[in-house]
Amino acid sequence: MNERIRIGCGAGFSGDRLEPALVLLQQANLDYLVLECLAERTIALAQKRKRQNPPLGYDPLLERRIELLLPDLIARNVRLITNMGAANPLAAAEKICGIARRLNLSITVAAITGDDVFHLLSGDEKALETGQPLTASGPLVSANAYLGADAILPALATKANIIITGRVADPSLFLTPLMHEFGWLPDNADQMGQGTVIGHLLECAGQLTGGYFADPGMDVPGRKNVPDLAHLGHPFADILPDGTATFGKVAGTGGLLTLATAKEQLLYEVMDPSRYLTPDVVADFTQVRLEEVGPNQVRVSGGRGQAAPGTLKVSVGYDAGFVGEGEISYAGSKAVGRAQLAGAIIQERLRDRFPDLRVDYIGSTSVHRTSFGEYPDPYEIRLRVAGKASTASMAALVGEEVEALYTNGPAGGGGARKYVHELVGIVSTLMDRRTITPQLTLFQS
Repeated sequence: MNERIRIGCGAGFSGDRLEPALVLLQQANLDYLVLECLAERTIALAQKRKRQNPPLGYDPLLERRIELLLPDLIARNVRLITNMGAANPLAAAEKICGIARRLNLSITVAAITGDDVFHLLSGDEKALETGQPLTASGPLVSANAYLGADAILPALATKANIIITGRVADPSLFLTPLMHEFGWLPDNADQMGQGTVIGHLLECAGQLTGGYFADPGMDVPGRKNVPDLAHLGHPFADILPDGTATFGKVAGTGGLLTLATAKEQLLYEVMDPSRYLTPDVVADFTQVRLEEVGPNQVRVSGGRGQAAPGTLKVSVGYDAGFVGEGEISYAGSKAVGRAQLAGAIIQERLRDRFPDLRVDYIGSTSVHRTSFGEYPDPYEIRLRVAGKASTASMAALVGEEVEALYTNGPAGGGGARKYVHELVGIVSTLMDRRTITPQLTLFQS
Protein backbone atom coordinates (compact mmCIF):
# COMPACT_ATOMS: atom_id res chain seq x y z
CA MET A 1 0.00 0.00 0.00
CA ASN A 2 1.28 3.45 -0.88
CA GLU A 3 1.86 5.88 1.99
CA ARG A 4 0.46 8.79 0.00
CA ILE A 5 -0.76 9.56 -3.49
CA ARG A 6 -1.09 12.91 -5.22
CA ILE A 7 -3.96 13.63 -7.64
CA GLY A 8 -4.23 16.82 -9.67
CA CYS A 9 -7.21 18.22 -11.54
CA GLY A 10 -6.17 19.80 -14.84
CA ALA A 11 -9.62 20.68 -16.18
CA GLY A 12 -13.01 21.32 -14.59
CA PHE A 13 -15.18 21.48 -17.70
CA SER A 14 -14.97 20.90 -21.44
CA GLY A 15 -13.88 24.43 -22.35
CA ASP A 16 -11.32 24.83 -19.57
CA ARG A 17 -7.84 26.22 -20.20
CA LEU A 18 -5.19 23.83 -21.47
CA GLU A 19 -2.02 25.05 -19.73
CA PRO A 20 -2.93 24.47 -16.03
CA ALA A 21 -2.85 20.71 -16.60
CA LEU A 22 0.64 20.97 -18.10
CA VAL A 23 1.82 23.05 -15.14
CA LEU A 24 0.54 20.38 -12.76
CA LEU A 25 2.11 17.63 -14.81
CA GLN A 26 5.53 19.27 -15.01
CA GLN A 27 5.76 20.81 -11.54
CA ALA A 28 3.47 19.01 -9.08
CA ASN A 29 5.02 15.51 -8.98
CA LEU A 30 1.67 13.86 -9.58
CA ASP A 31 0.68 10.22 -9.45
CA TYR A 32 -2.61 10.84 -11.27
CA LEU A 33 -3.94 13.64 -13.42
CA VAL A 34 -7.70 13.95 -13.89
CA LEU A 35 -9.41 15.98 -16.61
CA GLU A 36 -13.10 16.39 -15.74
CA CYS A 37 -14.72 17.63 -18.96
CA LEU A 38 -18.30 16.41 -19.02
CA ALA A 39 -21.72 17.70 -17.95
CA GLU A 40 -25.35 17.19 -18.93
CA ARG A 41 -25.17 19.88 -21.60
CA THR A 42 -21.76 18.67 -22.79
CA ILE A 43 -22.78 15.07 -23.35
CA ALA A 44 -25.98 16.15 -25.10
CA LEU A 45 -23.89 18.21 -27.52
CA ALA A 46 -21.53 15.26 -27.95
CA GLN A 47 -24.45 12.97 -28.82
CA LYS A 48 -25.57 15.58 -31.34
CA ARG A 49 -22.13 15.58 -33.01
CA LYS A 50 -22.07 11.79 -33.05
CA ARG A 51 -25.48 11.71 -34.75
CA GLN A 52 -24.15 14.01 -37.45
CA ASN A 53 -20.81 12.18 -37.82
CA PRO A 54 -20.52 8.74 -36.12
CA PRO A 55 -16.69 8.79 -35.76
CA LEU A 56 -17.00 11.88 -33.56
CA GLY A 57 -18.77 12.44 -30.24
CA TYR A 58 -15.71 12.77 -28.01
CA ASP A 59 -14.59 16.05 -26.45
CA PRO A 60 -13.74 18.75 -29.05
CA LEU A 61 -10.48 19.61 -27.27
CA LEU A 62 -9.33 16.01 -26.82
CA GLU A 63 -6.68 16.13 -29.54
CA ARG A 64 -5.17 19.41 -28.37
CA ARG A 65 -5.09 18.33 -24.72
CA ILE A 66 -3.55 14.93 -25.48
CA GLU A 67 -0.93 16.33 -27.87
CA LEU A 68 0.10 18.82 -25.19
CA LEU A 69 0.19 16.37 -22.27
CA LEU A 70 1.13 12.97 -23.67
CA PRO A 71 4.95 13.33 -23.78
CA ASP A 72 5.10 14.41 -20.12
CA LEU A 73 2.53 11.83 -19.05
CA ILE A 74 4.78 9.08 -20.37
CA ALA A 75 8.08 10.62 -19.27
CA ARG A 76 6.85 11.23 -15.72
CA ASN A 77 4.80 8.00 -15.42
CA VAL A 78 1.61 9.84 -14.52
CA ARG A 79 -1.69 8.11 -15.20
CA LEU A 80 -4.46 10.14 -16.80
CA ILE A 81 -8.15 9.58 -16.02
CA THR A 82 -10.66 11.59 -18.03
CA ASN A 83 -14.25 11.56 -19.22
CA MET A 84 -13.33 13.24 -22.52
CA GLY A 85 -14.70 10.17 -24.25
CA ALA A 86 -18.13 11.78 -23.84
CA ALA A 87 -20.51 10.05 -26.29
CA ASN A 88 -17.79 7.99 -27.99
CA PRO A 89 -15.00 6.67 -25.70
CA LEU A 90 -13.93 4.02 -28.24
CA ALA A 91 -13.31 6.58 -30.97
CA ALA A 92 -11.54 8.78 -28.42
CA ALA A 93 -9.19 5.92 -27.45
CA GLU A 94 -8.38 5.25 -31.12
CA LYS A 95 -7.67 8.95 -31.62
CA ILE A 96 -5.32 9.02 -28.61
CA CYS A 97 -3.41 6.02 -29.93
CA GLY A 98 -3.10 7.74 -33.31
CA ILE A 99 -1.59 10.79 -31.61
CA ALA A 100 0.84 8.55 -29.69
CA ARG A 101 1.97 6.85 -32.90
CA ARG A 102 2.53 10.23 -34.51
CA LEU A 103 4.68 11.22 -31.54
CA ASN A 104 6.52 7.86 -31.57
CA LEU A 105 5.21 6.97 -28.11
CA SER A 106 4.02 3.57 -26.92
CA ILE A 107 0.92 3.67 -24.70
CA THR A 108 -2.04 1.63 -23.54
CA VAL A 109 -5.45 3.27 -23.41
CA ALA A 110 -8.41 1.79 -21.54
CA ALA A 111 -11.85 2.86 -22.76
CA ILE A 112 -14.84 2.49 -20.45
CA THR A 113 -18.25 2.10 -22.10
CA GLY A 114 -21.68 0.93 -20.97
CA ASP A 115 -23.03 4.29 -19.85
CA ASP A 116 -25.02 4.59 -23.10
CA VAL A 117 -28.32 3.00 -22.06
CA PHE A 118 -30.53 4.40 -24.80
CA HIS A 119 -31.38 0.86 -25.92
CA LEU A 120 -32.68 0.05 -22.42
CA LEU A 121 -35.26 2.84 -22.34
CA SER A 122 -38.91 2.26 -23.10
CA GLY A 123 -39.73 5.97 -23.00
CA ASP A 124 -42.42 5.41 -20.37
CA GLU A 125 -39.99 6.07 -17.51
CA LYS A 126 -40.83 9.16 -15.47
CA ALA A 127 -38.67 12.25 -15.81
CA LEU A 128 -37.43 13.43 -12.42
CA GLU A 129 -37.98 17.06 -13.39
CA THR A 130 -41.60 16.80 -14.53
CA GLY A 131 -43.04 13.50 -13.32
CA GLN A 132 -44.19 12.90 -16.89
CA PRO A 133 -43.07 10.08 -19.23
CA LEU A 134 -39.73 10.82 -20.89
CA THR A 135 -41.31 10.89 -24.34
CA ALA A 136 -43.58 13.76 -23.29
CA SER A 137 -40.57 16.09 -23.59
CA GLY A 138 -39.98 15.22 -27.23
CA PRO A 139 -38.36 12.54 -29.42
CA LEU A 140 -35.58 10.90 -27.41
CA VAL A 141 -32.08 10.97 -28.89
CA SER A 142 -29.75 9.76 -26.13
CA ALA A 143 -29.53 8.31 -22.63
CA ASN A 144 -26.36 8.10 -20.54
CA ALA A 145 -26.17 6.63 -17.04
CA TYR A 146 -23.82 8.01 -14.41
CA LEU A 147 -21.37 5.16 -13.85
CA GLY A 148 -19.28 4.98 -10.68
CA ALA A 149 -15.85 3.92 -9.51
CA ASP A 150 -16.66 0.24 -10.02
CA ALA A 151 -16.66 0.87 -13.77
CA ILE A 152 -13.13 2.38 -13.72
CA LEU A 153 -11.38 0.02 -11.27
CA PRO A 154 -10.77 -2.79 -13.77
CA ALA A 155 -9.01 -0.30 -16.05
CA LEU A 156 -6.58 0.72 -13.33
CA ALA A 157 -5.75 -2.93 -12.77
CA THR A 158 -4.52 -3.15 -16.39
CA LYS A 159 -1.81 -0.51 -15.84
CA ALA A 160 -3.16 1.50 -18.75
CA ASN A 161 -1.49 4.90 -19.13
CA ILE A 162 -4.77 6.62 -19.97
CA ILE A 163 -8.29 5.71 -18.87
CA ILE A 164 -11.00 7.40 -20.89
CA THR A 165 -14.68 7.20 -20.04
CA GLY A 166 -18.06 8.47 -21.08
CA ARG A 167 -20.61 9.59 -18.49
CA VAL A 168 -19.09 8.85 -15.09
CA ALA A 169 -20.01 10.77 -11.94
CA ASP A 170 -17.45 13.52 -11.44
CA PRO A 171 -16.20 12.50 -7.95
CA SER A 172 -15.79 8.89 -9.11
CA LEU A 173 -12.89 9.92 -11.36
CA PHE A 174 -10.94 10.85 -8.21
CA LEU A 175 -12.30 8.19 -5.85
CA THR A 176 -11.23 5.30 -8.08
CA PRO A 177 -7.44 5.76 -7.74
CA LEU A 178 -7.86 5.90 -3.95
CA MET A 179 -9.65 2.58 -4.01
CA HIS A 180 -7.00 1.11 -6.32
CA GLU A 181 -3.95 2.40 -4.42
CA PHE A 182 -5.19 1.96 -0.85
CA GLY A 183 -7.34 -1.14 -1.26
CA TRP A 184 -10.52 0.64 -0.23
CA LEU A 185 -13.62 -1.52 -0.63
CA PRO A 186 -16.93 -0.27 -2.02
CA ASP A 187 -18.87 -1.45 1.04
CA ASN A 188 -16.87 0.85 3.36
CA ALA A 189 -19.30 3.75 3.15
CA ASP A 190 -17.19 6.15 5.22
CA GLN A 191 -14.16 5.67 2.98
CA MET A 192 -16.38 6.11 -0.07
CA GLY A 193 -17.84 9.24 1.53
CA GLN A 194 -14.45 10.79 2.28
CA GLY A 195 -13.20 9.93 -1.20
CA THR A 196 -16.28 11.59 -2.64
CA VAL A 197 -15.57 14.74 -0.61
CA ILE A 198 -12.06 14.79 -2.10
CA GLY A 199 -13.40 14.29 -5.61
CA HIS A 200 -16.09 16.92 -5.16
CA LEU A 201 -13.53 19.49 -4.02
CA LEU A 202 -11.19 18.76 -6.94
CA GLU A 203 -13.67 18.23 -9.76
CA CYS A 204 -14.19 21.88 -10.75
CA ALA A 205 -10.46 22.61 -10.87
CA GLY A 206 -9.95 26.39 -10.73
CA GLN A 207 -13.10 26.95 -8.70
CA LEU A 208 -11.26 25.56 -5.67
CA THR A 209 -8.26 27.87 -6.20
CA GLY A 210 -10.32 31.04 -6.33
CA GLY A 211 -11.63 31.28 -9.88
CA TYR A 212 -15.37 31.26 -9.32
CA PHE A 213 -14.81 32.58 -5.79
CA ALA A 214 -13.27 35.86 -6.99
CA ASP A 215 -15.48 38.92 -6.46
CA PRO A 216 -13.69 42.21 -5.69
CA GLY A 217 -17.06 43.84 -4.96
CA MET A 218 -18.43 47.25 -5.81
CA ASP A 219 -18.85 48.74 -2.33
CA VAL A 220 -16.24 46.93 -0.22
CA PRO A 221 -12.74 47.35 -1.68
CA GLY A 222 -10.68 44.18 -1.48
CA ARG A 223 -13.60 41.86 -0.80
CA LYS A 224 -12.74 38.37 -2.09
CA ASN A 225 -9.74 39.58 -4.05
CA VAL A 226 -7.86 36.76 -5.76
CA PRO A 227 -4.34 37.40 -7.09
CA ASP A 228 -3.19 36.79 -10.66
CA LEU A 229 -6.35 35.23 -12.08
CA ALA A 230 -4.80 35.40 -15.56
CA HIS A 231 -2.47 32.55 -14.50
CA LEU A 232 -4.81 30.64 -12.18
CA GLY A 233 -3.27 27.44 -10.85
CA HIS A 234 -5.36 24.30 -10.63
CA PRO A 235 -5.41 22.19 -7.46
CA PHE A 236 -3.90 18.91 -6.38
CA ALA A 237 -4.45 16.82 -3.26
CA ASP A 238 -2.12 14.66 -1.20
CA ILE A 239 -4.18 11.78 0.18
CA LEU A 240 -3.23 9.38 2.97
CA PRO A 241 -4.57 5.82 3.28
CA ASP A 242 -7.03 6.94 5.98
CA GLY A 243 -8.52 9.46 3.51
CA THR A 244 -7.10 12.60 5.07
CA ALA A 245 -6.32 14.96 2.20
CA THR A 246 -4.25 18.14 1.99
CA PHE A 247 -5.10 20.36 -0.96
CA GLY A 248 -2.65 22.73 -2.57
CA LYS A 249 -1.52 24.33 -5.80
CA VAL A 250 1.79 24.80 -7.59
CA ALA A 251 3.93 27.57 -6.08
CA GLY A 252 4.01 30.69 -8.21
CA THR A 253 0.69 30.09 -9.95
CA GLY A 254 -2.18 32.53 -9.59
CA GLY A 255 -5.21 32.16 -7.38
CA LEU A 256 -5.51 31.15 -3.75
CA LEU A 257 -6.65 28.17 -1.72
CA THR A 258 -8.15 29.01 1.66
CA LEU A 259 -10.87 27.87 4.03
CA ALA A 260 -13.24 30.24 2.22
CA THR A 261 -12.55 28.88 -1.28
CA ALA A 262 -12.74 25.29 -0.01
CA LYS A 263 -16.04 25.85 1.83
CA GLU A 264 -17.66 27.40 -1.23
CA GLN A 265 -16.61 24.48 -3.40
CA LEU A 266 -17.62 21.89 -0.79
CA LEU A 267 -21.21 23.16 -0.91
CA TYR A 268 -21.28 23.79 -4.66
CA GLU A 269 -24.29 22.03 -6.26
CA VAL A 270 -25.06 20.24 -2.98
CA MET A 271 -28.77 20.40 -2.11
CA ASP A 272 -28.63 18.23 1.02
CA PRO A 273 -25.14 18.00 2.62
CA SER A 274 -26.23 14.96 4.63
CA ARG A 275 -27.34 13.00 1.54
CA TYR A 276 -25.23 13.73 -1.51
CA LEU A 277 -26.14 10.93 -3.90
CA THR A 278 -23.50 9.41 -6.17
CA PRO A 279 -23.19 5.98 -7.81
CA ASP A 280 -20.60 5.05 -5.16
CA VAL A 281 -22.16 6.25 -1.91
CA VAL A 282 -24.76 8.47 -0.30
CA ALA A 283 -22.17 10.91 1.02
CA ASP A 284 -22.54 12.87 4.25
CA PHE A 285 -20.67 16.20 4.28
CA THR A 286 -22.02 17.40 7.63
CA GLN A 287 -19.00 16.24 9.68
CA VAL A 288 -16.32 17.38 7.24
CA ARG A 289 -13.50 19.27 8.93
CA LEU A 290 -11.38 21.81 7.06
CA GLU A 291 -8.11 23.20 8.46
CA GLU A 292 -5.82 25.79 6.91
CA VAL A 293 -2.39 24.25 7.53
CA GLY A 294 -0.21 26.62 5.51
CA PRO A 295 -0.26 29.16 2.69
CA ASN A 296 -2.55 27.75 -0.01
CA GLN A 297 -2.91 24.49 1.93
CA VAL A 298 -6.16 23.12 3.35
CA ARG A 299 -6.49 19.76 5.11
CA VAL A 300 -9.84 17.97 4.79
CA SER A 301 -11.19 15.01 6.77
CA GLY A 302 -14.44 13.69 8.20
CA GLY A 303 -16.40 12.66 5.13
CA ARG A 304 -18.87 9.87 5.85
CA GLY A 305 -21.47 7.93 3.95
CA GLN A 306 -24.19 5.35 3.65
CA ALA A 307 -24.54 2.46 1.21
CA ALA A 308 -24.68 3.32 -2.49
CA PRO A 309 -28.16 3.73 -3.99
CA GLY A 310 -29.71 0.86 -5.94
CA THR A 311 -30.43 3.10 -8.92
CA LEU A 312 -28.27 5.21 -11.21
CA LYS A 313 -29.22 8.60 -12.56
CA VAL A 314 -29.63 8.68 -16.34
CA SER A 315 -29.27 11.88 -18.35
CA VAL A 316 -31.71 11.73 -21.28
CA GLY A 317 -31.43 13.94 -24.34
CA TYR A 318 -34.41 14.79 -26.50
CA ASP A 319 -34.99 16.68 -29.72
CA ALA A 320 -36.11 20.16 -28.61
CA GLY A 321 -36.38 21.77 -32.03
CA PHE A 322 -34.53 24.95 -32.97
CA VAL A 323 -33.94 28.37 -31.50
CA GLY A 324 -33.59 31.49 -33.58
CA GLU A 325 -31.80 34.53 -32.18
CA GLY A 326 -31.20 38.09 -33.25
CA GLU A 327 -29.16 40.87 -31.63
CA ILE A 328 -28.73 44.57 -32.29
CA SER A 329 -27.15 47.42 -30.28
CA TYR A 330 -28.29 50.94 -29.48
CA ALA A 331 -26.08 53.65 -27.99
CA GLY A 332 -26.22 57.26 -26.94
CA SER A 333 -28.98 59.33 -25.41
CA LYS A 334 -32.17 57.37 -24.66
CA ALA A 335 -30.55 54.11 -25.78
CA VAL A 336 -32.79 52.05 -23.48
CA GLY A 337 -35.94 53.66 -24.83
CA ARG A 338 -34.98 52.96 -28.44
CA ALA A 339 -34.08 49.37 -27.59
CA GLN A 340 -37.41 48.89 -25.84
CA LEU A 341 -39.24 50.29 -28.87
CA ALA A 342 -37.32 47.86 -31.08
CA GLY A 343 -38.29 45.00 -28.78
CA ALA A 344 -41.95 46.01 -28.90
CA ILE A 345 -41.82 46.09 -32.71
CA ILE A 346 -40.40 42.56 -32.85
CA GLN A 347 -42.97 41.28 -30.37
CA GLU A 348 -45.82 42.72 -32.42
CA ARG A 349 -44.53 41.21 -35.64
CA LEU A 350 -43.73 37.75 -34.25
CA ARG A 351 -46.10 37.12 -31.32
CA ASP A 352 -48.50 35.01 -33.40
CA ARG A 353 -45.72 32.71 -34.62
CA PHE A 354 -43.62 32.55 -31.44
CA PRO A 355 -45.81 32.46 -28.32
CA ASP A 356 -42.76 32.09 -26.05
CA LEU A 357 -40.66 34.83 -27.62
CA ARG A 358 -37.99 36.11 -25.24
CA VAL A 359 -36.80 39.72 -25.37
CA ASP A 360 -33.71 40.71 -23.35
CA TYR A 361 -32.03 44.07 -22.88
CA ILE A 362 -28.42 43.07 -22.32
CA GLY A 363 -26.80 45.50 -19.93
CA SER A 364 -30.08 46.42 -18.29
CA THR A 365 -32.47 43.55 -17.51
CA SER A 366 -31.12 40.49 -19.31
CA VAL A 367 -29.94 38.68 -16.17
CA HIS A 368 -32.34 39.64 -13.38
CA ARG A 369 -35.18 40.71 -15.73
CA THR A 370 -35.99 43.64 -13.44
CA SER A 371 -34.55 47.09 -12.80
CA PHE A 372 -32.66 48.49 -9.83
CA GLY A 373 -33.45 52.13 -9.18
CA GLU A 374 -30.04 53.11 -7.83
CA TYR A 375 -28.39 52.49 -11.21
CA PRO A 376 -28.90 55.05 -14.00
CA ASP A 377 -29.97 53.97 -17.47
CA PRO A 378 -26.95 52.66 -19.40
CA TYR A 379 -25.49 54.69 -22.24
CA GLU A 380 -25.57 51.64 -24.48
CA ILE A 381 -27.80 48.59 -24.65
CA ARG A 382 -28.00 45.42 -26.73
CA LEU A 383 -31.34 43.95 -27.69
CA ARG A 384 -31.51 40.16 -27.89
CA VAL A 385 -34.57 38.33 -29.14
CA ALA A 386 -34.94 34.52 -29.12
CA GLY A 387 -37.72 32.15 -30.09
CA LYS A 388 -38.14 28.38 -30.34
CA ALA A 389 -39.50 26.67 -33.45
CA SER A 390 -39.93 23.18 -34.83
CA THR A 391 -37.91 23.89 -37.99
CA ALA A 392 -34.73 25.78 -38.76
CA SER A 393 -36.45 27.92 -41.40
CA MET A 394 -39.09 29.09 -38.93
CA ALA A 395 -36.44 29.82 -36.28
CA ALA A 396 -34.51 31.94 -38.81
CA LEU A 397 -37.39 34.44 -38.91
CA VAL A 398 -36.35 35.83 -35.52
CA GLY A 399 -32.92 36.96 -36.69
CA GLU A 400 -34.31 38.22 -39.98
CA GLU A 401 -36.77 40.51 -38.20
CA VAL A 402 -34.09 41.86 -35.89
CA GLU A 403 -31.74 42.55 -38.80
CA ALA A 404 -34.55 44.41 -40.60
CA LEU A 405 -34.56 46.98 -37.80
CA TYR A 406 -31.49 48.56 -39.42
CA THR A 407 -33.61 50.66 -41.80
CA ASN A 408 -37.10 50.13 -40.43
CA GLY A 409 -36.37 51.86 -37.13
CA PRO A 410 -35.89 52.92 -34.47
CA ALA A 411 -32.85 55.08 -35.08
CA GLY A 412 -29.25 54.22 -34.38
CA GLY A 413 -29.27 50.42 -34.42
CA GLY A 414 -25.98 48.70 -35.25
CA GLY A 415 -23.98 45.50 -34.98
CA ALA A 416 -26.86 43.17 -35.82
CA ARG A 417 -26.26 39.42 -35.74
CA LYS A 418 -28.51 36.43 -36.28
CA TYR A 419 -28.22 32.74 -35.38
CA VAL A 420 -30.10 29.44 -35.65
CA HIS A 421 -29.24 26.57 -33.31
CA GLU A 422 -30.55 23.01 -33.09
CA LEU A 423 -31.59 22.24 -29.53
CA VAL A 424 -31.06 19.07 -27.53
CA GLY A 425 -33.04 19.20 -24.29
CA ILE A 426 -32.14 17.32 -21.11
CA VAL A 427 -34.26 15.49 -18.56
CA SER A 428 -33.25 12.71 -16.19
CA THR A 429 -34.59 9.48 -14.79
CA LEU A 430 -33.45 6.61 -12.56
CA MET A 431 -32.53 3.09 -13.67
CA ASP A 432 -31.85 -0.09 -11.72
CA ARG A 433 -28.06 -0.31 -11.62
CA ARG A 434 -28.18 -4.09 -12.04
CA THR A 435 -29.38 -3.62 -15.63
CA ILE A 436 -26.27 -1.58 -16.55
CA THR A 437 -23.01 -3.37 -17.38
CA PRO A 438 -19.81 -1.35 -17.94
CA GLN A 439 -17.32 -2.68 -20.47
CA LEU A 440 -13.55 -2.28 -20.73
CA THR A 441 -11.73 -2.18 -24.08
CA LEU A 442 -7.93 -1.83 -24.37
CA PHE A 443 -6.10 -0.06 -27.19
CA GLN A 444 -2.35 0.14 -27.81
CA SER A 445 -0.26 2.40 -29.95
